[in-house]
Amino acid sequence: MSKMLVGRYELIEKIGEGGMAVVYKSRDRLLNRYVAIKILRPEYTRDKQFVENFRKESQAAAGLQHPNIVSVYDVGKEGSIYFIVMELIDGRPLSDVIKEQAPMDYKRAIEITKQVASALSLAHKNNIIHRDVKPHNIMITADGTAKLTDFGIAKAISDSTLVSETSRIIGSVHYFSPEQARGAYVDERSDIYSLGIVLYEMLTGQVPFDGDNPVQVALMHINNEITPPSQLVAGIPPALEKLVMKATDKFQSNRYRNADEMLEDLDNIEFVTKMVGNSVFAADDVKEFQQMNENKAKSKQAEKPVKQKEKSPDTDSKNKKKKTIMIIVAVIAAAAVLFGALYAMGVIGGKKTVTVPDLKNMTYAQAEEKLQSEGLVIKRGDDVASADVDKGKVTSQTPAANEEVKEGSTVTVNISSGKESDVVPSVIGQEYDETTISDYFDQFGFALGNVSYEYSDEDKGIIIDQSPSAGESADEGASVDIVVSKGQKTTTEVPTVTGQTYDDAVKLLTDAGFTVGKTTYEESTTYNEGIVMWQQYEPGTEVKKGASIAIKVSKGAPTVEPDPEDPGNSTGDGGTGDSGTDNGSGNDSGSDTTTNQQ
Repeated sequence: MSKMLVGRYELIEKIGEGGMAVVYKSRDRLLNRYVAIKILRPEYTRDKQFVENFRKESQAAAGLQHPNIVSVYDVGKEGSIYFIVMELIDGRPLSDVIKEQAPMDYKRAIEITKQVASALSLAHKNNIIHRDVKPHNIMITADGTAKLTDFGIAKAISDSTLVSETSRIIGSVHYFSPEQARGAYVDERSDIYSLGIVLYEMLTGQVPFDGDNPVQVALMHINNEITPPSQLVAGIPPALEKLVMKATDKFQSNRYRNADEMLEDLDNIEFVTKMVGNSVFAADDVKEFQQMNENKAKSKQAEKPVKQKEKSPDTDSKNKKKKTIMIIVAVIAAAAVLFGALYAMGVIGGKKTVTVPDLKNMTYAQAEEKLQSEGLVIKRGDDVASADVDKGKVTSQTPAANEEVKEGSTVTVNISSGKESDVVPSVIGQEYDETTISDYFDQFGFALGNVSYEYSDEDKGIIIDQSPSAGESADEGASVDIVVSKGQKTTTEVPTVTGQTYDDAVKLLTDAGFTVGKTTYEESTTYNEGIVMWQQYEPGTEVKKGASIAIKVSKGAPTVEPDPEDPGNSTGDGGTGDSGTDNGSGNDSGSDTTTNQQ
């Protein structure tokens, strides 16, 4: 039986689900069109602040009109059900495309990334941070258009409110920014980091960090350096690799300041690719590229034109001179374009190429000395918290270690300010393992506190809540209590149906997940006709979902028949009544009474 929301939206079938919501293909009966409806999971509806944020964020997303954003049509509530009505996309998620096609052609990867960056640009200009950019939330339509969806968990922010009031850190751990993993400051550059990870996965066919459990992956985002994609897949443009590494820098200050900056670099790389072609990026070095072009030139010279008719020596000479001039002009133009492209990409330029050394765990003075010996210049970046690098030492660098740069280039180093022990990290959505979670909290100077268990729609063993919440400040060594899912509840409370009409009782039982069992009808002087006067289980009793529950319904008060022996009920035939007392006619009187009752 299909469910109807607010008398307008008919839920047809479930087409997807995530940590926060379940999505249904539905029909809008008012406008006679198919839509997608996202319904907030029940466990979130108990948090009033979260529900309020969900409502505000959904309304904000409804104001975003962009060809690369899934349109939001309506936001509503019925009872305890909160929902968003969205555009129904004829396509499939990018995650499926990556599984089938990765490593993807870098031109296609650039095209998809540009579309998503354009969508994020609009969202960020409207003070909306997505917070969960991942291939599962990027739909690819039948005509190849990328559409970003799931703005339902985005946070509409202002300049003074950059962290969700619920302090919940929401997202997918493989695409987490380091600041999300720490439960710290989140802004538009966090979305840029996640988009950089998506681009990395399209180019290589794998995410940069993976582990045995989500907590390990989150720690990798915080502490480990990303392996350059060119070390995994050959033929990736150096300029595109630099873009990926910049977008996924561990420090927000080193990333693109906004989506427009990233989009501009993507446009430039795409332009150079069209002008020069693929070979410049596939060649191991410039000599190989030049040799390849020389071979092509020789091959063309070997192709002699077929003579159509005899030409005079003067005509032939003029044609040869004309062709020579055209070839020279074409070669000069091509060389100018090629030189400019190679110079822009840093392939040529006259300076010696050097390898950036690994500076992690060095003091600033040691890093400076090391860079000077390599002909490079040092620049001090930010002081940042680090769980694994001592205070005063280099925790990260840009460009990354082992990257090839020109002599005289500047290397920015960020210095550890020690452990960030006053901000509680997030473990919501992670699988509970006492040792792993304890170690994770210990990384940030906290301890695992009380562990309780509750039923929820999340899988058994998944952490669904924590206190203090992620992002809150707490004293070093403070305990963090967590709530772990017991899985879905298999029983539910029986509602009160006694005193309800039969139709209302059926609806109450059905909505609660039960079926109506045996229904009997009895006379009653207490309940009016059609009212339920008894139910099989007491209200509030825990009964297995789907069970049938018997009820009794009142037929109304019993009908009172006239008493034939009561004189007060005698009819006008007084003689007949009197004759009933005569011994000679007693049997006749009894026979008449029986007939009347029948």
